[in-house]
Amino acid sequence: MKTSTWLEDGTLIVLGLWGPGNFVGKTLERVNPYQVECITPVQAVSFSTVESYQMAEILLSHLQQAQELSIIRSYKRTDVMVLKLLSWLGNQFGKQTGTGQLIDVRLTHQDIADLLGTTRVTITRALNHLEQQGAVERLPVHRLLLLEEDIWHYEI
Repeated sequence: MKTSTWLEDGTLIVLGLWGPGNFVGKTLERVNPYQVECITPVQAVSFSTVESYQMAEILLSHLQQAQELSIIRSYKRTDVMVLKLLSWLGNQFGKQTGTGQLIDVRLTHQDIADLLGTTRVTITRALNHLEQQGAVERLPVHRLLLLEEDIWHYEI
């Protein structure tokens, strides 16, 4: 799932990406407007914040993700931001294969651009560069394979 908000001028701000076991909802955020978009099949379950003994843990996971994404967005070069984001996605949602992490989140170039605060064209260029450097392999249906770090030939 992708949580987001937008500014008065319509600029989309992606707040986070969430997967199995994560909790999302308006009660956990202080932003308005607030939107949750399913980017993969999701099973939703209602929970009460009053009854939830896990609230501190849930809030901590939201804070940690916000910090991690803030650090990724702070890199000056887009190709480095993309590589760091793909590594983060691999750790969060990836499946280990023989050659790397399969990222089966099916994010479009526009989704990645929105997440990093840049343009779709810039993301496409960065992904092309990373693919040429041997750091990623693009697969059908918006999937990516982040190749093992020890075989990267990427030069920063």
